[in-house]
Amino acid sequence: MGNKASSRLQRRWNFWGYLFILPNFLGFVAFMLVPIIMALVFSFTNYDIISRMDFIGIENYINLFQDDQFIVSLLNTLWYSVLTVPIGVVLALLLAVMFNRQIRGIAIFRTFVFIPVITSMVAVSLVWSMLYEDNSGLLNIVLNSLGLPSVHWLTDTNLAMISIAIMSIWKGLGYNMTIFLAGLQGVPGELYEAATIDGANSPQKFWHITVPMIGPTTYFVSLMALIGSLQTFDQINIMTQGGPVDATKTLSFYLYQYGFSYYKMGYACAAAYVLFLLVFVVSMIQNISSKKWADLT
Repeated sequence: MGNKASSRLQRRWNFWGYLFILPNFLGFVAFMLVPIIMALVFSFTNYDIISRMDFIGIENYINLFQDDQFIVSLLNTLWYSVLTVPIGVVLALLLAVMFNRQIRGIAIFRTFVFIPVITSMVAVSLVWSMLYEDNSGLLNIVLNSLGLPSVHWLTDTNLAMISIAIMSIWKGLGYNMTIFLAGLQGVPGELYEAATIDGANSPQKFWHITVPMIGPTTYFVSLMALIGSLQTFDQINIMTQGGPVDATKTLSFYLYQYGFSYYKMGYACAAAYVLFLLVFVVSMIQNISSKKWADLT
């Protein structure tokens, strides 16, 4: 009798558990799984919203790699990742080490660094666009007051992507710093005490204790930063719209342009799946390489 009652109670708990997660599951199916499958189907068609949809096989994918703008967008996306991910991760780690101290008022500084994270990307992009303005931007006003010439932050093909990368690093610095702080607070203090007794200085403690111990945290931060950089769109759309001369056009902006400006939905879906494969491959490469320096077991 006891086993039957226990089994009946377990089934009842399972029923209520599944009932509670049902809305989330239905939302996932309706707003993620179904669109993902539909996008895959559309990528093999000439779907353009207006005319009849016909199956064209892999023609969209072939056309993608024959399009110079797609290649430029792909290279720009990789260049943006190279600019933002290493610098952003290193700066976040250094800030976390700096703020991982019991000093009066340190929480205020942490809050100031974290504020950009909770600020809308649209608002941040608009503010930085005004800062970067060629004639009346604050940065150029400061440069001119120092006797230096104005800099074409967003209108120079060589500087536009770098300028956006600087803003993006600043925007995400607080989030990455917070994750690193959580990792640093999990490092046993006994290790530092033992290293001090052995005569290790601060740089030696950092390289031989801190860096190895926060390997999984570093992996997580760098992976999320990399995935985010490959999908960047908001700041590109608001600050430059892919210009000047396609110098900041990324894959996300490219597929958005073809999907919602030119209404070539099938072609845009093919570009989206190429972006998905890029994110997947780069993530797998990072996952494999990270096993050499991060204990992910």
